[in-house]
Amino acid sequence: MSDDLQHPIATLYGIKNCDTVKKARRWLDEQQVPYRFHDYRSDGLDADLLQRFIDQLGWPPLLNTRGTTWRKLSESQRAAADNAAGAAALMLSQPAMIKRPLLEAADGRLLLGFSPQAYHGFTASEV
Repeated sequence: MSDDLQHPIATLYGIKNCDTVKKARRWLDEQQVPYRFHDYRSDGLDADLLQRFIDQLGWPPLLNTRGTTWRKLSESQRAAADNAAGAAALMLSQPAMIKRPLLEAADGRLLLGFSPQAYHGFTASEV
C-alpha cells in the first residue's frame, strides 16, 4: 500500500531508516491503509510545510530533543532552538530534528508519534 498515489488517505512524514517510522509503515501496510511516504531526506522539507506542522502542533512537540542529532549539537545550537523561530530554523536545516513519524490525514489533521491504538483511531474515520 505504501506510496499508493491513486487514493492515498494519508501522508506519512519521516526518515526511512527510523525504526519507529518502519513500525508505522508496517502497521499501515498490514491494515491496508493507502498512504504516501514522504522522506525528509530524499523528498525534502520546505518552510511552508514545516510551518503547517508548527501551526497545528506547536514547535515544542515537533522538536526531537531525545535523539542523537540533538545530542551532537553544540550548547549554542541547542540554546538557539529555545523559541519558535530558532527551532524552525534548526528543523529546516536538520530534518532529523523533527519527531517522527508524523501522519497527516487527507483533511489535514496531524498525528505525531506512533502507537497502533492511536493509528487505528486516527485512520478509522478515513477508511
